[in-house]
Amino acid sequence: MSTPDLTDAWSLGPLRVRNRVLLAPLAGIGNWFVRLQALRHGAGMAVSEMVSSHAIHHRNARTCNEMLRIHPHERALAPVSIQLFGQDPLIMRSAAASVAEAGADAIDLNMGCPVPKVCKTGAGASLLSDPELAVALARAAIEGSGLPVTVKLRSGLHAGDTSGFELAHRLAQAGVAAIAFHPRSAAIHHKGTPDYDLAARLAASLPVPVILSGGLRDAEHVRQVFSDTGVAAVMLARGSLGNPWLFERLLAGRDCDPTPSEVLAELDWVSEQAALHLGPARAARYLRKFYPWYLIHLALSPERLRELQESLHHAETLACARDLLGPERLLVPLAA
Repeated sequence: MSTPDLTDAWSLGPLRVRNRVLLAPLAGIGNWFVRLQALRHGAGMAVSEMVSSHAIHHRNARTCNEMLRIHPHERALAPVSIQLFGQDPLIMRSAAASVAEAGADAIDLNMGCPVPKVCKTGAGASLLSDPELAVALARAAIEGSGLPVTVKLRSGLHAGDTSGFELAHRLAQAGVAAIAFHPRSAAIHHKGTPDYDLAARLAASLPVPVILSGGLRDAEHVRQVFSDTGVAAVMLARGSLGNPWLFERLLAGRDCDPTPSEVLAELDWVSEQAALHLGPARAARYLRKFYPWYLIHLALSPERLRELQESLHHAETLACARDLLGPERLLVPLAA
């Protein structure tokens, strides 16, 4: 059988995914317009930010109105997957049903988040030490939603621990549609080199697709790891922040960096969507973490970059930020 290409379509349970490059779930970031941005630039599918099953079950207004929001354009481009976390199977079943009612096509369960405030509740990566509960949560999500359910796992809790590898096989037997695998231990968060050999072993031994995440920032590296591991698909996470053009490099043959004009136009689009999502006042604060991801692509001097980032961090309104980012202020000096 021939080796698939990143541009090939594939099946996630009953869903058809148009290619094999996905946007990973990004906690606190992966709302509808971040997902839509990835899809606009070619991603085959995008998974939502991590959403609390407890908050959905108890009908928290902000969670249900903002974090479960799905844009019609997003739905038109790809299947929609919402990521849930939690530690109570009954609540997970309820939340999964609500996610299905909201119009999602799939659910992803977070069993890999290493953040202490998540793990101390018994959710996230702590589930690696409780495989019985992990399997019960997966079954609850499947039964509650009727949707294909995927699970995002770390390789283990600490260096040398392969509990995630072992749990993946139990989850596949329980009926999950795919495993998203980040082959780093929870203890090192995003540091160190992912164990891609372990990912290759998982892909070869698991009866469901494996989606690889972790350390995928450079197009050539992504292609090489995809080929070497034999996984079904890859997930871009931090490498795509402020750089949606990475999807174009992998899927559409793009071979050049974005121009300053492209960067500013993209950032303007993001600002408009943030205002629609949160309202102008909240968006002005929310976008402060976004600006540095884009500004590094403007080829500004280190001093000017620092000054601009500082000014944007203190911008009180979107109008003020747009003024600071106006092409007449940034592009003309660059061309001089």
